This record gives sequence, C-alpha cells and structure tokens, in this order.
Amino acid sequence: MKLVIVESPTKSKTIAHYLGDDYEVEASKGHVKDLAISGKGGLGVNIEKDFEPTYVISKDKINLVNSLRRQAKKAEEVILATDPDREGEAIAYSLAKVLNLPIESTKRLEFHEITKDSITNAIKNPRTIDMNLVHSQETRRIIDRIIGFKLSSLLRAKINSDSAGRVQSVALKLICDHENEILDFKSEKFYKLITSLIIENKEYPLSLVSYKNEKMDNFKDENSAKSALEDLNDEVEVINIDEKEKYSTSKEPFRTSTLQQAAFSKYGFSTKETTFLAQELYEGVETDEGLVGLITYIRTDSTKLSDSFVSSAKEYIISKYGEEYYKGPSISSKEVKNAQDAHEAIRPTSLSRTPEKMKKYLSSKAYKLYKLIFERSISSLMSNKKYIQTVITFASKNEVNFKLNGTKTLFAGYDVFKDEDADNLLPNFVKGEIYKLNNPHIEEDETKPPARYSEGRLVKLMEEKGIGRPSTYSSTIQTLVARKYITSSKGILTPTEQGILTSKVLSKYFPDLINTEYTAEMETNLDRIQNGEIDEKKVISDFYYPFIEKFNEVKDIMYKEPLKKTGEKCPICGSDLVIRNGKYGEFIACSNYPTCKYIKKEEKEPPKEVGRNCPNCGSPLVYRKNKKGETFIGCSNFPKCRYIDQEEENKKYCPKCGAVLVRRKGKRGYFYGCSSYPNCDYIEPIKSEK
Repeated sequence: MKLVIVESPTKSKTIAHYLGDDYEVEASKGHVKDLAISGKGGLGVNIEKDFEPTYVISKDKINLVNSLRRQAKKAEEVILATDPDREGEAIAYSLAKVLNLPIESTKRLEFHEITKDSITNAIKNPRTIDMNLVHSQETRRIIDRIIGFKLSSLLRAKINSDSAGRVQSVALKLICDHENEILDFKSEKFYKLITSLIIENKEYPLSLVSYKNEKMDNFKDENSAKSALEDLNDEVEVINIDEKEKYSTSKEPFRTSTLQQAAFSKYGFSTKETTFLAQELYEGVETDEGLVGLITYIRTDSTKLSDSFVSSAKEYIISKYGEEYYKGPSISSKEVKNAQDAHEAIRPTSLSRTPEKMKKYLSSKAYKLYKLIFERSISSLMSNKKYIQTVITFASKNEVNFKLNGTKTLFAGYDVFKDEDADNLLPNFVKGEIYKLNNPHIEEDETKPPARYSEGRLVKLMEEKGIGRPSTYSSTIQTLVARKYITSSKGILTPTEQGILTSKVLSKYFPDLINTEYTAEMETNLDRIQNGEIDEKKVISDFYYPFIEKFNEVKDIMYKEPLKKTGEKCPICGSDLVIRNGKYGEFIACSNYPTCKYIKKEEKEPPKEVGRNCPNCGSPLVYRKNKKGETFIGCSNFPKCRYIDQEEENKKYCPKCGAVLVRRKGKRGYFYGCSSYPNCDYIEPIKSEK
C-alpha cells in the first residue's frame, strides 16, 4: 500500500477515486507546522543565528500528524501531492520533515487539475520537493511574522488597533486613501439639455454634441443652458450619417483576480464566496462518473491554456458554431506584475461536461460560476465580433447639434454567449429629413464623487500594483473586515474610524514600508528566490536591519491616541471614564487602567411587576424572559423561589396541597411538580414528552 498525502479532505476523496485500491489517500488539512511563538520577541526566528526559524507542530494537528506517522510506517512508499504553489511546497516540506522522509528522493506530485488523466500522468512523472519554492515561502512567512508581531504590538499599545501586516496594511491604505479622495471631492452643478425623438412609438434619447460650433455635452451654468433651449426650435434635421465597420476581441481566460472581479460584477459574489465555490469545483463534485474536478487550479495569474485544451476547444467550437468561429489563442496584451506563468488559466477540465449537463450536480451559485468559467474559456479562443457602429448627427437651425448612436452585429463571433441582444438598432434615417423634438427641457445635475471600491475593484488594484498573490486577495479582505478596519456591505468596502486611524499612523511612521512600491518589490524578491536568483538570507537581512532600526526609533515617539471620554468620573478613583475596545466590542472603563480596573456595567431595567404575589412565598410576580427571548411570569425571589406562573386555562393544580403544578425537567425527562416543593413533593410524569 502506498500513502499519498494531499491538503484537502475533499480532494483526497477525488484522487482516491482515480488511484484505486493500491493507494491510500490522506489529507494534511493545510499546514501541519508553523513558526513557534517562543524565543526572543515571540518571533520564532533566531535573529542572531542567521534568522534561523523554529517550527512547531500546530496544536490542532498533533493527532493528525501522529496518525500520518503510523500510516507512513506501514506504507511501502509515501508520496506528497499538495497544491502546486509556494504554500503547497512548504506543506510538502513540513510533511517530509515530520514523517522523517528523505527530502532528496521523496516523490512530489504536481498537477493542475483533478482528473484521471492528470493524476495518472503525475504518478508516472513525479518530481522531488523544490527547495527554492520552500525558501521563497519561508522567507515570506518570516518577514510577515516580524512585521506582523512588531507592528501589531506597537499599534495595540499606542492606538488600540488589533494588527498590521505587510499586505493587509497596504491594501487598507489603498482603501483609506480613496476614502480621502471621496471626502475631499467638491461637487459642481451642471445643466443638461434633454430631448428625444419619438419614432413609431419608440423613444430615442438624443445627446448634445455642440452649441454654436463649440463642442460640449452639458453646460456649466444655467444661463447658457437656458440660452441654448431658447435657440432650439421644435425640429432638427439629419445633417450627417456616419457608419463604420468595427470589431471587438474576446477577453482572456480567467485568472484568480479576473474571476473574482467578474463573479462580483455579474452575480454580486464576494471574493470569499467566489474562492469557496471555485475550490469546490476544483477539488471534486459528485457526478454520474463519480467524484470529478470540474476546473483547473484556481490560484493562478496566468492566462495560458494548455495545447490539449486548445485542441479540444477548437473541435468543440467548429462542431457547434462553424469553422469561421474559431480563432485560436491570443498573445496576452496585459502584463500582470510579478506574474507566475507556470500555471494555466482557470478553465474546465473537460468540455464534454457542459454547464447544462453539470447543472443537476451543482448548487445554483456553483452552477453560475462554472458556466462563467466554461464560457469565458471557450470565448477566449473564438473569432472577433464584427458590427456596424452608426452615428446620426442632428442640427437645429440655431446651431444646437445632437447625436444618436446605434450598433448592429454583422458577425457574433465570441459574443454568441451573450444572454441578451446587445444591439442598439436605429430606424432608417435619411440625410436632410426633419424630425420633431420631444419635450426639450433643462435638467440640473451635479458631479458625483468617485464610488467606493468594491471587493472586485480592490482585487484588480492589488494585482495591478503587485500587492500579494492570487492566494491572498480574498483572505486579505477578510482579515481587514475581521479586524474591523473596514466593512463590506454587498461587496462595497468602507473604512471604519479605527481603520482610517490605523492607516494614518502606519503611513506617518512607516512610510517606506507601508506603500505599494515596497510591497511589490518584496514580491519580486520572493519570485527571485523561487527562481534561484537570490539567496533568501540576504532578502531577510536586507529587510530586517533597516526595519528594526526604524521600529526602535518610532516606538518611543509614536503618539498614543487619546481615548474618547464619556464625561463621567470613575466611582473608585475619580479619573475620567473612557470608551475602550475589547474582545466583545466597546465598553466603558477607567482611564487610569491598569492602576484602576473599574469597568462600568450596563444597568439592567428592573423586571416589571405583574400585580400579583407568588402563591409559594408571597413575593411579587414579575415578567421575565427565557434564553429564547420568550416572556413568562416568575417569582421575583428567584433563585430562592422558582415558581413559574402559567396561563389560567393551562394551569394544573396539585391534588395533595392545591398549589399550582409547574413543568420541570429531570434526569428522565419532563414532569409536573408541585410549586410548593420542598414542602410538598408531589410529581406527575408528562407522558407525551421525552
């Protein structure tokens, strides 16, 4: 028996389905080891010993690792098949270390889709662990640990912020800088000349193009707009018809960022939701064929497609649409900063598994995402769309000119997947014809501030500026939300006061670190380590010493943000009460902490009296609420008296003493007991309840 170790339990089931009985497939469930939090500064890195890291098995993985060790001892061979990226390589290396496997000879499988052919081919062509990839990941982890621990401790002490990070803090800066642009924006009024044509009961809105030979689409002042309206008579003449044949090209197949952007734009999926659904499609879906991976590896910044897929797509396009619809792969026109081209784009693993055939196996959202990926992969290889663009120019007698645009498709090409007709067809206009204008009038409007970033837009920015990797886009946004630095409402990102303060402080005191250029340069260095071009110790050293010098300089001079006062005084020491942030939200406490540890507790309203007394002890009965929020009547002398009142029609009385019976719970289920207990011990079982 051979033991194959992957990362995901779902993936392990899919791969086991392909490998058969000679193999046992287990999952590591991600990383099994991480940097220790012991030692100087809790970094898990020995600075004096050439930045030597100390790794420990994660507490929640100890039982799993022990189980894998037992299985590895029984297996004739152990094969590592973690994800094909830096993190996957680091996990494979950690597994080899904890299982005492030889690094130089242990087989490492690499595959980018979970299909029988791909897994079989990987088994036939194993490689060994790529130590350059491991060093690249380890360097990233060490640098992120140092930045995270050092800056986070400083922020907690100075401004009560939870954390900072190499990537997350730069992403936060992008959001906060954009928020400042929105806040600084000054709206300006402008005026639009509105009119249209009614032809065969259909309205065609006209756009202003010029007034008295001056090009414009609106007016900056109201008087000019009114002058144009006065000069405009009720009719316009067609003075020009311009028709041009144009074409548009298909978009490239999806990479991680563009898939997240498209899924948000079309369906409103958050980056987290898109990542989850794509992971499900990649790892395996139960179909009539058994478990099968429907798409290729989802963490990629490549737009390449394999030769085998291009060949099958060509056959698919020609057979379904015709030979003229196939164009073939295009050379990428957009260069992604720090892109890793070793992977493929995200595409379906088989074109025989059409979205329509897979629909019954997928949730509604998973189906939508799979359809999006399937159609984008096919359309990227299809011919250009050809269309006629028509511009009709109209003029009034007093030099107020308008235009009307229209389009008509000549050849759909890649656009065959459009859900609706994109054409904007116009009537047959003839030069010199006169048309009566419909309701010409002036409308006042004002310039709008830039829209806040959506999750998709932020991902696009991070990719363009080289911040982070495809695997970190979604998790970065989720971290910022979890730290309460931003909110995400329907995918629209808004910085909180704490987020703005955090970004402001970091930008002020660490401007050379918290910026896009530095973060992108670090990603470049990580890529150079991966390619064997630079030593990882040099990258860490070049980062650490300038950083720690700046940190030591800043830690004593960084201001401590004053906490917001409530206007009240501490009843214990007389100091001001202030609002603090804690694990469970805001609370009011003494500003003299830790000398004074007073915390103001919320005063609870006294329960409302019913107007009757308890039949057991004579104390007033009051309205209370149970854990479910349901109101009931109970004794105000609780817990000394546990009497609970019932609706009159539902009351049962004790046959021994005449007191009300109450429903109670015992070891064997519910029962009715006398409310006079312990003076009366009468009980009556409730037969209908367990």
